Amino acid sequence: MNFQQLRSVRETVRRSFNLTEVAQVLYTSQPGVSRQIRELEDELGVQIFVRLGKRLTGLTPPGASLIPIVEKLLFEADNLRRAGQDFSASEQGRLAIAATHSQARYALPQVVRDFRQRFPEVVLHLHQGSPQQVAQMLLSGEADIGVATEALSGHDALVTLPCYRWTHSIVVPPGHALLDVPGPLTLEQLVQYPIITYEVGFTGRAHIDEAFAREGLTPDVVLSAMDADVIKTYVELGMGVGIVASIAVDAERDRHLRLLDAGHLFEVNLTRLGLRRGAWLRGYAYHFIESFVPTLTRDVVAQALSIAPDAA
Repeated sequence: MNFQQLRSVRETVRRSFNLTEVAQVLYTSQPGVSRQIRELEDELGVQIFVRLGKRLTGLTPPGASLIPIVEKLLFEADNLRRAGQDFSASEQGRLAIAATHSQARYALPQVVRDFRQRFPEVVLHLHQGSPQQVAQMLLSGEADIGVATEALSGHDALVTLPCYRWTHSIVVPPGHALLDVPGPLTLEQLVQYPIITYEVGFTGRAHIDEAFAREGLTPDVVLSAMDADVIKTYVELGMGVGIVASIAVDAERDRHLRLLDAGHLFEVNLTRLGLRRGAWLRGYAYHFIESFVPTLTRDVVAQALSIAPDAA
């Protein structure tokens, strides 16, 4: 048994049994992948994959039981490699961050800039995706650190730590009637206009929908997007009233828009930092985390990573 055999099995599952893609990911040939799988099956004495001719079409019952063990072995092997690198080359390596667009665009730039200045020999990868994609990148090992407002806390294999709280804001073009409303804005006043906001599952959209539902109101959401910049662009075109994260509004950059506070209308949101439970983090990864959230010191994060899900 060797790690190449285990990687061939793991990637076959991840690539939906497409051996051509597996071979590309592992920088080998398709016959080589097939040979690694057969040799492991022979050694274990069980068939891991269901076959239709020469094609793999799924996992056998024994295979389904073995995959978590394969994942764990490769995960711990990666931890061992990282631990060795931490002692031999403490300021060299790679760090992969997965974040939603809002976090990558508005919350992380200064942290990324400072990190690059402090650790110039660390190759930094910044992946963007939906909250669900951020979670999956953490679970698969593609990302070391994830940052998102939604979806991260729903996985027992992930440790999630609070980063910061934020609210939504209303953006409208200059001269919009809502700018003349006396007193605090209400949902009843807001619902009279077409709404442009985030897609379901992004950037606190659930709290927006819940607030309208509690009041028995049905907003006319004429456009939804993952990106606050897209939302603001269509607000500028006069298509509707925008609801965006407050951190996504900059007075200078968005000088063609006007801002209304919505902190009293929608529930406060919590951005979380996600890590794969049990992962070995390089020293510079702890530095990145603490630069982003000063209260998340190395001791705090290390302790959280060591706690079993049932004890958390």
